[in-house]
Amino acid sequence: MKTTAAADPRSLELLINGIVDYAIFMLDTNGLIRTWNKGAERLKGYVADEIIGKPFSTFYTPEDRQKGLPAKALATASETGRFASEGWRVRKDGSRFWALVVLDAIRDEEGGLVGFAKVTRDITERQQAHNDLLESERRYRRLVEAVVDYAIFQLDPSGNVATWNPGAERIKGYRPEEIIGRHFSTFYTPEDLEKGVPKLALREAAEKGRFESEGWRLRKDGTRFWASVVIDRITDESGTIIGFAKVTRDLTERKQAQDELQRVQEQLVASQKLEAVGQLSGGIAHDFNNLLMIVLGNLENAERNSRNVGGPNLHRALANAKRGAQRAAALTSRLLAFSRRQALDPKPINLNGFLSGLQEFLQRTLGERIEVQTVGGAGLWQIEADVNHLESTIVNLAINARDAMPDGGKLTIEAANVSADEDYSRANPELAAGQYVVISVSDTGSGMTPEVLNHAFEPFFTTKEPGQGTGLGLSQVYGFVKQSGGHVKIYSEVGEGTSIKMYFPRHAGSAQPSSEDADEFVAEGAAVETILVVEDDVDLRTYVSDVLRDLNYRVLAAGSAQAAMTILLQEDQHLDLLLTDVVMPGINGRELGRRAQQVRPKLKILYMTGYSRNAVVHQGRLDEGVDLLEKPVTQARLALKIRELLDRR
Repeated sequence: MKTTAAADPRSLELLINGIVDYAIFMLDTNGLIRTWNKGAERLKGYVADEIIGKPFSTFYTPEDRQKGLPAKALATASETGRFASEGWRVRKDGSRFWALVVLDAIRDEEGGLVGFAKVTRDITERQQAHNDLLESERRYRRLVEAVVDYAIFQLDPSGNVATWNPGAERIKGYRPEEIIGRHFSTFYTPEDLEKGVPKLALREAAEKGRFESEGWRLRKDGTRFWASVVIDRITDESGTIIGFAKVTRDLTERKQAQDELQRVQEQLVASQKLEAVGQLSGGIAHDFNNLLMIVLGNLENAERNSRNVGGPNLHRALANAKRGAQRAAALTSRLLAFSRRQALDPKPINLNGFLSGLQEFLQRTLGERIEVQTVGGAGLWQIEADVNHLESTIVNLAINARDAMPDGGKLTIEAANVSADEDYSRANPELAAGQYVVISVSDTGSGMTPEVLNHAFEPFFTTKEPGQGTGLGLSQVYGFVKQSGGHVKIYSEVGEGTSIKMYFPRHAGSAQPSSEDADEFVAEGAAVETILVVEDDVDLRTYVSDVLRDLNYRVLAAGSAQAAMTILLQEDQHLDLLLTDVVMPGINGRELGRRAQQVRPKLKILYMTGYSRNAVVHQGRLDEGVDLLEKPVTQARLALKIRELLDRR
C-alpha cells in the first residue's frame, strides 16, 4: 500500500492493537517474540510482559516441538519468504485451539533478514465443524457399509452406478469394480428394458423427486428376484440434479408367500362356490327323484300292462318315455355325486386287481384307436371306496379322454403310493397331510386352456357341442373323490394332454371280494307279510303302496313319522317291514327308524332317499346296519331289496 508521507508509528500501533480477532506480532531472526498485540493477548492468554523475549515455540504442542516444527516453519519462511499452515496451538492455560498460521519474512533495504511477521487466527469452530462433517460422513459410510439387507448406492445424473455398498454386492452379486461406472439398467429384465422402464424411472425421480416400484430384477448370474425399489433425486445448493440415491430390497420370499396365499384363497373361494352349488343341486334332487320315481314306476306299469294290447307305436312311445326318464334319473344321480350327497358303500379295494380287471373293459369301450394301459405297482396300498362309483368315475374320465383324442392316442391309468407332507398340505388346504394312493388318468389329447381348467369342475360347464354332453362328468368325479375323503387335481396344457390325479386316503386292512348284483327279477311276497310305507309325498306313497300290493304284500301307509308311530304303537298290528323315506318334515326317517326299533326290536327297516342330507350317510358312507335304496328305484330293485331283508335272519 502506497502512502504520501511516512506512517506515524503511533498510528500503526493503534491499528494493530485494534485488531482483536488475530494475533499479530513480530519475531526476531531466532524466533524470539519482539512485539505483542491485543489480539495475541486475547487469543493466547499472555500479556506482553509475560511473553516478549520468549521463543514462539512456546505456543506449539509438545508433539510438534518434538518433531521440530517451529524450526522448520522459520526455515521455510526464511527461504521462501512465507510459511502457512494449520494445526493445534497451546494457550497460556494449557488449553488447545486450532490455529491458522502465516509467517512472513521481514527484510531491510539491502534484503537482509531482520525478523518475521506472524499472524495467527483461532479457527477452532470452523475446524470442529469440518471434523464433525467428516465424522458424519464416516458414520454414514459405516452405516451404509454395515447394511447387507438393502442395496444402497448412488447414480450419477445419467444413471451410471457411482457407489456400491456390501448389501448391493450381496443382493445383486456384483463386486464394486465390476459395476461402478455401468448403467443401472443392467439390473432390469429384457421385458422392462423393452418397455423403457429404467428411463421412465429416472425421469419420474428427476421430475417428482422420488420413484417407487416393485418388480423383477436380475442378479449377476441371471437369476431373478422380486425387488422393492426407491430412487431419490439428489440436488446441490442451487437445485441442480447431481445424481440419484437408489435403495433396493429383495422381497422374493414375501412375494412368494403373497402369491401362495392368493392361490390358496382362490382355491378356497372356488371350493366354497362348488359347495354352494352342491347344496342347491342336492335340495333339487330330493324332490326331482320323488317325481322321477312316480314317472318311471307308472311307465313300468304301463309297459307291463300293454304287452298284449296296443300297437308298435304305443310300445315305442312308452320305451322312449322310459328312456328319457332314466336319463333324467342319471342326471340327478350326477348332481348328487357332485354335491356329495350320494349314499356310498365303501369297501377296501386291492387296486392292482381292480385296474387289471378294468383294462379290458375300457379297451372295448374306447375302441381300437385308443391304446389303454393300466399300471399298478408292487406294495401298492389299499384304499376304501365304493367300487361301483370308482369304476364309473374312471370310465367317465376315460370317455372324456377319448373325446379329446379324435385321431387316436394313449390313455394311461396308473396307481401309486404318495405321502403328502405339511408343505403340500399348506399349498393344497383341502388335503390333509398323510398317506394316499393316487390314481392318475392321463391322455395324449388336445389338453385344456387355463380358462377351461379354471372351470372344469363346475357343474354344467362343457366345451362340447350342445347336446353332446351335460357338463356333469368332471363335477361328478370331484364330488365322488371329495366324499371319499380325498382330493382331485387336473394338470393340463394345450397340445400336451391332460392328467387327472385322484388322491384316496390309505386304508389299513384287507380287501373284501365284491359280490355281483343279483339278476333283476320281481320277487313277490306272501300275503301274510305286512309292510308299513312312510312317505310324505302323496303321489309317491300311493304308487309305492300299489306296487307292493301287486307284489302280494299287505300294506299300511302313513304320510309322516308321527302317523307311523301311531301305527307302530298298536300292539295288535302285525308288521314285518318299515319302508320309510329319509327326508321328511318334522321327524326324519332315520329318527323314525330308531324309535321303531325301540318299540319293535325285530322289525326290519328299509330306507329310501333321493338326497340323504347326512341322515343315514356320514363321512361319505352309509351308517352301520343301514339298508338304503336311492330314488328313483325300479320296481324290480324294490322287490329284490324287500325280499332280501325279509328273508335275512
